[in-house]
Amino acid sequence: MKLTRRQVAPALVGLSLKADPPLKGGFVLEAQERGHQIRDRVQPPPTRRTARIPCVIVGGGISGLSAAWWMRRAGFQDFVLLEMEAEPGGNARAGENEFTAFPWAAHYLPVPSPKSGYVRLLCEELGLLKDGVWEERWLCHSPQERLFLHGRWQEGLEPHIGLSREDVRQFDRFFVRIAEFRASGAFTIPLELGIGKLKPAHAALDRLTLSDWMRNEGFYSPYLRWLADYSTRDDYGTGIDAASAFAGLHYFAARESEEHGPLTWPEGNAWLARQIAAKVQRHIRTGVMVTRIERAGGRWRVYAGDTLYEADTVIWAAPTWLARWVISPPPPAYPFESAPWLVANLTLHRWPAQKGTEPAWDNVIYGSPALGYVVATHQSLRTHIPKTVWTLLGAEPGLRTRPAPYPARRRLALLVSTHLRRPRTRPPRYPGLRRACGYLPDWACHATPRARIPHQPGQTRPLQTLVRPGLRQYGPERPVAVRGGAVPGH
Repeated sequence: MKLTRRQVAPALVGLSLKADPPLKGGFVLEAQERGHQIRDRVQPPPTRRTARIPCVIVGGGISGLSAAWWMRRAGFQDFVLLEMEAEPGGNARAGENEFTAFPWAAHYLPVPSPKSGYVRLLCEELGLLKDGVWEERWLCHSPQERLFLHGRWQEGLEPHIGLSREDVRQFDRFFVRIAEFRASGAFTIPLELGIGKLKPAHAALDRLTLSDWMRNEGFYSPYLRWLADYSTRDDYGTGIDAASAFAGLHYFAARESEEHGPLTWPEGNAWLARQIAAKVQRHIRTGVMVTRIERAGGRWRVYAGDTLYEADTVIWAAPTWLARWVISPPPPAYPFESAPWLVANLTLHRWPAQKGTEPAWDNVIYGSPALGYVVATHQSLRTHIPKTVWTLLGAEPGLRTRPAPYPARRRLALLVSTHLRRPRTRPPRYPGLRRACGYLPDWACHATPRARIPHQPGQTRPLQTLVRPGLRQYGPERPVAVRGGAVPGH
């Protein structure tokens, strides 16, 4: 009997009937059924009570929690935050097993530069920054990154094993160009700070793919092109053949030349979300889905479960693309496509044998369509850690060809096998890994905006659409404020 690839894929990660022990998994966190009610325009149940309040925040992710934190800090307490899920946090939530906590998406905070004043203020309040010094306990421990290349692990993500002299020259020249873009002041985080310094040459970058720009500049080293492709897939879910050259170069140029950090925790950015939520807990209402926001004279009506809120101002901190499905009159169309982002947490009962440098926090495989994994126990201060959790990350284009109806366990198998399977002609990445695997408790699916160039010939897109718009107001007379979620940036 001839086996098909579809039949063989689950066996690659031990999901066949003969596997010992089996891996288990399923979706977590997402309330798809309730979300589909908005998509399908399902009539919500009638409201039973009306509450008048000056401000309603829709969405309890980091944006919504940050808005709540800032209003409370400014002395304004008359608001409510509505979150559809059972707990706030959005993409900054986490899981936990008997060994460790682990992230379900966002897993680090780049050390904010002095230009990011509000973020640094928050970090001071959370005890991460004291008298201008970052708390070492939560700065990522060494080694931070490593790359599997030519059969062994090397320290750092920039390839340096097996490069020719020409490869090295191209790397040097590429980072000289990045330094020039950084010095222009137009490539910043947050991006709003540099928007006034954008030149026509910068705007032209948004009409090129990063691949085309690199070709025009004479950057053809496969190692350099891989690094650029990995970086754009990591931040934007899009490879260099489709990613905007402006967005791709921003990935490199917006970072400080001597960047310290990042800040990270076993549970990832859930640590931040929980710390902020604790400060505004009395304002949070979870398990509440907002189905409609509409104009009513000088106020806004927010329909949320069995409650109708009448508010002067609404802060929309839910996914930006969803606003047109809920708010009337609808805001401008969301200017980006989204790429699938899959996360799986693999529990290991023991560490597999590995060749090369010691395990790092972030571990990436050269040439893989997946994005590698982070080690949840990396920040532990214990001297002996026999068991751990690897958080596996995958984004388009490596996984985008799988149709959405694909069975969850099979899609889970494909994600894990993409990271862990052994190429036919290459040394094993993790000898003995399968026997070290315990279980994969759950997996999550998110979306990230794709920083693609415009699709149609001659079509243009103002670079301002790439900016996170902060609190943007629109609507007649009274505002709905939208906390945008565009790219690029952090």
